[in-house]
Amino acid sequence: MKLIQADKDILLKPLQTVTGIVERRHTLPILSNVLIERKNDEISFIATDLEIQITTSTRDSNTVTEGHSVTVAAKKLQDILRALPDKTEVTLETKENRLQGKAGKSRFSLQTLPVEDFPKFPENTESQAKITVKQKELKHLLFLVQYAMAQQDIRYYLNGLLLLMEENHLKAVATDGHRLAFALLALETPQEKREVILPRKVVLELAKQLNDSDEPITVEILQNQIRFIFSSVILISKVVDGKFPDYNRVIPVDHQKQIDINRLLLLQTLQRASILSNEKFRGVRLILTTGNLRIVCNNAEQEEAEEELEVQYDGEALDIGFNVTYLLDVLNNLTSETVRCSFGDANSSALITIPGNEDFKYVVMPMRI
Repeated sequence: MKLIQADKDILLKPLQTVTGIVERRHTLPILSNVLIERKNDEISFIATDLEIQITTSTRDSNTVTEGHSVTVAAKKLQDILRALPDKTEVTLETKENRLQGKAGKSRFSLQTLPVEDFPKFPENTESQAKITVKQKELKHLLFLVQYAMAQQDIRYYLNGLLLLMEENHLKAVATDGHRLAFALLALETPQEKREVILPRKVVLELAKQLNDSDEPITVEILQNQIRFIFSSVILISKVVDGKFPDYNRVIPVDHQKQIDINRLLLLQTLQRASILSNEKFRGVRLILTTGNLRIVCNNAEQEEAEEELEVQYDGEALDIGFNVTYLLDVLNNLTSETVRCSFGDANSSALITIPGNEDFKYVVMPMRI
C-alpha cells in the first residue's frame, strides 16, 4: 500500500526533528523506530524513549485517501533520505512487514514492527497551567542555566532543571551541588505557583529545537507531564519526581566585595590561565587587592600561569579559589558586556550577576587550592 510520495526534503525535515531522542540500540527494538501516520494529506512522525515523546507533521499533496501507519528504524530511514540527491521524489510503500522505498533508480527495503506495539503517550487533557511566550525568550532562558545541571548525579532531581511559574514570572534554576544558575522571564499574565523538574534530555532537546524568533511556544503543565507546542512540533515529557533544593537559601544577598569587569576580557584571561591548571581539579586562584585582580593557575608539573587585570576595587584583600570550568561556563553563556562578581570571604560562595539586571544570578562555591 502506498504511504507517501513526496520530495525527499518534505520527509527528511520532520524526520530529523523527531530522531534526536531516538536511541540506536535500545532494549526495546520498537523504541529505535519512528511511527509514521498518514491521514489524508497529513503525515505525522512520532518518536519516543518512554520519557519523552515528540511529534511533528508535514503535508503531502499526493493525497492517499486511506489512513495508514507504519513503524520503521528512524536513523536508517533518515540516513537513506539524507544520502539521496536533492530534489529527489521518494515513494514509500508498505508491503507485508517491510517498508519499500523508491527514489529514481534507487530501491531500499526496511524492516517494520507492528504499529500496535509502539508505546504512544496516552492523551492527557488535565492542564494545570498554561503560558505562551516567544521561542527566543524560552531558548535564552534555558541557555542561561542549563550548563549548571548535574550529570548522572545520584540525586536524580539535580540531573534536570527546575521550571517554576509564579506570579508574573517564569523561573529556571539548575544546580549540580557546586554551582547554581537562576534566571527569570517576565510573563504578561499572573500565574498560580506551579513547579516541575524537567529531565536533562528534554532541556537539551528544547535548546536545540527552538528558534531565535518571535514565533510562539505554548508551555502546558499536565498531571506528571509537561507539553511544549511550537512551530509544527508537540513535545511531551514526563517530569522528574523529586524535591528541588531551595535555591533562595543558596543565593548570597549581602556580599560587600564587588567588582564590575568586562565579560569577554575575564573570559579570555581565564581561558589562557586554565591551560596550566591541574587537569583533575581545574583550580584557579583569584587574588583581589586594591585596583588589581590577579589570576593564578598551576599544575602537578610545577607549571604556572599568572594574569593581572585592573579593576575598580578598594576593599580588603581576598584570596579565593574556584573550579575554573564553572567560571568559564557562565561567562561563555552570558551575552552581556559586563559582569559583576560579588564575594564574601575565602570560604563563601561567590555571586556573578549582570549589573542593573536582577533577572540572572549565578552562585559558585569556592574550592581549597
